[in-house]
Amino acid sequence: MKAFKAPKKFLAHLDANAVATIIAAAADVAMIVDQDGIIRDMAFNNDELAQGLEAPRNWLGHPWVDTVAEESRAKIEKIMSEVASGAEPRWRHVNHIGRRSGSVVPVLYCAVRVNRQGVLVVYGRDLRSVSALQQQLVDAQQSMERDYSRLRHIETRYRLLFQISSEPVLIVDMASMRIMESNPAASHLFGAIGKRLVGRPFLSAFNRDDTASVQTLLAGVRAAGRADSTRVRLEGSEDEVAVSASLFRQDNATLFLVRLAPTHGDGAAGVLSATANMLVKLIEGAPDGFVITDSEGRILMANEAFLEMAQLTNAEQAISESIDRWLGRSGVDLSVLISNIRQHGSVSLFATTLRGEYGVMSSVEISAVSAANGDKQCLGFTIRSVGQRVGSNVAAPRELPHSAEQLAGLVGRVSLKELVREATDLIERLAIEAALQLTSDNRASAAEILGLSRQSLYVKLRRYGLATPAIVEPDARN
Repeated sequence: MKAFKAPKKFLAHLDANAVATIIAAAADVAMIVDQDGIIRDMAFNNDELAQGLEAPRNWLGHPWVDTVAEESRAKIEKIMSEVASGAEPRWRHVNHIGRRSGSVVPVLYCAVRVNRQGVLVVYGRDLRSVSALQQQLVDAQQSMERDYSRLRHIETRYRLLFQISSEPVLIVDMASMRIMESNPAASHLFGAIGKRLVGRPFLSAFNRDDTASVQTLLAGVRAAGRADSTRVRLEGSEDEVAVSASLFRQDNATLFLVRLAPTHGDGAAGVLSATANMLVKLIEGAPDGFVITDSEGRILMANEAFLEMAQLTNAEQAISESIDRWLGRSGVDLSVLISNIRQHGSVSLFATTLRGEYGVMSSVEISAVSAANGDKQCLGFTIRSVGQRVGSNVAAPRELPHSAEQLAGLVGRVSLKELVREATDLIERLAIEAALQLTSDNRASAAEILGLSRQSLYVKLRRYGLATPAIVEPDARN
């Protein structure tokens, strides 16, 4: 520590009050501690620190070492021993514990001996702002570590999916038009040059006569972000592949994700995995009707169960036809189904009827879902006959709707005549419930409010399931 050069010249005339003021102003907290380590006096230049330490004036007359946390006691003893030995003062980080709140208050202390009796002047600086900044730094570092860990997991999953995918995929740099990555399926597709794909010019992987088609495809992707696939031939081969591409950004670079689908052999069915073939067989043999259509409801595929329901002899009679042709309410049911699928993604247990080619009607429940098929959407319909269910000989009465929303949900499922009847019943039930509530379940008064006889009210109560035991009613004449 470097001392003043001429303290006697400039500071000799200072009295005790001036010295005390200087000491108090030099730190956030200043203490006078005797040779035994007992706090004899103290001053604060930081009111927030005084509040954080919680009644530090009670420290007077107590050992300094007793005011700090257990792990900081050794530091106080070290400060005292260094001052006693005449060593150069050092600043040490000490923690205090609030007696009521239990919060930690960090303070940086340094002590100076001021007379031969061993009296010390202790200077303290509030470290809470520094501690808060350190905690924010630690939190930020931990957050970054979590983000890095999550990114590493995502990259690992991406790498795993990329490697095990059965579809040939290439990653192409848009600026240099060179192949940056290829998965094993792509390497196998290109045969002899498959192991040397990375770093190779992308267009050189295709027949020279077809490079213009590939360039047109990529130009469309640059302009719109995606484009329809095109069929081209690989270099040195007459086999065609369907090429499609999409655009994405990574590390300030723009890349193409190029997908290659072989078109030789049996077409799309030739590339179906064994699992997909098994799934198709299960759908074909399912007891419930199953139909796949395009986004407008034109049939792309129908299983045997649906053909039987629709009284068709072969699938060719259904292909390219609208499924609306066989639904009970032509022009209504399909519109309701497609509207709900577009809004919610799926529909469950939609009640309607199926009309066969020869006029046979059957009650059915339809569940439907939307799925992507390349760049297009297709719809899948499961159609289950409910006319021959066990225990369905006696039709259960339809439960009345309890709200306007439930009533609206019947639109498209029942006729307008039934809807009007349902609405009338709903209004009548709500009016009766309101009258009973207004009269505290006094049925005589409720009947009078509604303009009904008591007998008519009892009939309607039983009809709507409201005929619970009533309270004893006073005679209406009283």
